[in-house]
Amino acid sequence: MGQPLKEFVNADSVGVLADGLAAALPGFARERFVADSVGGLAAMELKDRVRHVARTLGGVLGVPFAEAAAALRACAPGLDMWSGWPATDYVALHGLDHLEVAMETLAALTPHATAEFAVRPYLERHGMAALDIMRGWAGSPDAHLRRLASEGSRPRLPWATRVGWLMTPGPTLPILARLRDDPSEYVRRSVANHVNDLAKDHPEAAVALLAGWRAEGGSHVEKVVRHAVRGLLRAGHPDALGLVGATPGGGRVTALTLAADQVAVGGKLTFTVDLVAAEPGPLVLRYAVVRPGSRRVFHLGERTAAGADEAIAVTKSHSFRPVTTRVEPPGPRTLEIVVNGVVRATAAFRLTEVELV
Repeated sequence: MGQPLKEFVNADSVGVLADGLAAALPGFARERFVADSVGGLAAMELKDRVRHVARTLGGVLGVPFAEAAAALRACAPGLDMWSGWPATDYVALHGLDHLEVAMETLAALTPHATAEFAVRPYLERHGMAALDIMRGWAGSPDAHLRRLASEGSRPRLPWATRVGWLMTPGPTLPILARLRDDPSEYVRRSVANHVNDLAKDHPEAAVALLAGWRAEGGSHVEKVVRHAVRGLLRAGHPDALGLVGATPGGGRVTALTLAADQVAVGGKLTFTVDLVAAEPGPLVLRYAVVRPGSRRVFHLGERTAAGADEAIAVTKSHSFRPVTTRVEPPGPRTLEIVVNGVVRATAAFRLTEVELV
């Protein structure tokens, strides 16, 4: 297994930030900053480590925010994700009364350490004034800054605090419109993820937006639409299926075969689906694992039928390996096969306790 992400925020990453600030800010207490930052770090998780280093920096700097921000901008080119993340967090904590200077500093840091989390307090406190600055970022020659305009304003940005007024469609649409056909895939994927966020709360608005983009055309519109609509496809939204040319329920399952009707926690359920297309066109295939109080949907595959009655077979293995974020209790389960948004077959099986040897 790879190194846990939290371990990248360590004495070395703190040292990189310390060296940069010492060069940019005469009198900076480098050794104190390193010692206070590293102390207790081993017992912390990732975001706690970042916040701890940022707070330590705030206690050591001892200069007005504008002076500290200038030093961070000066040392930004020497930072990376792990040395720079606490720097962006420092700005999030200490710059809220200095909107223009803080946003200028986040713009300088983000090519080296993304500031997508650090802009959230500014959007919460300053509203459209902050978003207007981000709209300007959408025209930057730097792809990292263009991406920050979209990513930092996402309605449901993972790991980030929610900003209520961004949960409604409208405020961020000018940013998305400007970036939807961006030359950078890095930026376009952020745009698609942003629309996928919108679709969770406002599916009709998201579908209408994507349909409008398709009508306008663009070099990358099809890939953006497919990536942005993935959540709605998983939910079987009929208009989203229409965006990818799939007829709701456009196929029938002729056989659903389980390799076994019992699987132990930690094992895999292997199954084969035989289906027949109802007409030419896309088949968006999903499967769901259902137990009382839970229905989780997964990707099974996508096929394009050349004609009606074309036979297609798909084999899949679903893992029940335990993970720290989810507990799968033993008990009865139902496997559902979803074809173009419609459940076309089901099969019962049981998840059992791990057998002790």
